[in-house]
Amino acid sequence: MNIMAPALIGELSSYLTGDALMALLTLTLMEIVLGIDNIVFIAIITGRLPEEKRSFARRFGLVLAMGMRILLLLVIGYLMQLVDPLFHLSDLAPTQAIADYFHEHEEANEVSGKDIILLVGGLFLLWTAVREIHHKIEGEGGEAEIGNLPGDSGGARDGIDPVTEKNRRNVTVGGVLFRIAFMDVIFSLDSVITAVGMAKQIPIMVIAVVISVGVMIAFANQISEFVQRHPTVKMLALSFLILIGVVLISEAAGTPISKGYVYFAMAFSLMVEFLNLRMAMKRMRPSYGEGETGSIRH
Repeated sequence: MNIMAPALIGELSSYLTGDALMALLTLTLMEIVLGIDNIVFIAIITGRLPEEKRSFARRFGLVLAMGMRILLLLVIGYLMQLVDPLFHLSDLAPTQAIADYFHEHEEANEVSGKDIILLVGGLFLLWTAVREIHHKIEGEGGEAEIGNLPGDSGGARDGIDPVTEKNRRNVTVGGVLFRIAFMDVIFSLDSVITAVGMAKQIPIMVIAVVISVGVMIAFANQISEFVQRHPTVKMLALSFLILIGVVLISEAAGTPISKGYVYFAMAFSLMVEFLNLRMAMKRMRPSYGEGETGSIRH
């Protein structure tokens, strides 16, 4: 017992460093913002259930989302350990000059399973973020701008039509939970790949997922309303996805970007966004006051 204690303390201390705590805080906030689409989807699909069953299905759906994310984290975490080279880019080079370049930059020449995961994940984040930003800028207003759910057609979401009491009686909790579990795999991909890009240790990623889902279970309605009132927060999170996608691609190419620079850029952007929100609120308050005093004078 005495022999294991120092090793356990040393392992725990590695998760209490400044970088680890910053990664945990930033990742938790990102997971919450990126989970808004999941909250919206769960709220819509559980709306098909009788009212007395919705609360249970909504909370259990979020717990399912947490389980799917942790499972994906463990799978991707295992794949990230595949560091042995699968092939060399110099062998595929069309010209000798390109082959010589890769021979001189061996870190970019060797391609492992980890590199492929990072490259595909980075491209996926870039594609997801750019598509969502385009949807928010070019799409029509309203609830459709919260998230681009598969099957969206402008009216009903994911093929879900306005619900009648007859339809609710035909829907089971098990069927709803199955659909939630299936869609959680799709919704979790961006957040899981984001976690891999922001933190190195699997425990940090799992803790961030557990905390974020706990917060979403407790404050799902408040978080959704806040993001709807302040769409720039979601836009900022999408811009972070682009940043993390570039980080993953650069790491796959053998030129990793220091996480310190990434965290500083995110913290600075969040501070600017906070100041913008404060300024917007202060501008709204005087306008109300002036309107009231103006009406009294007249």
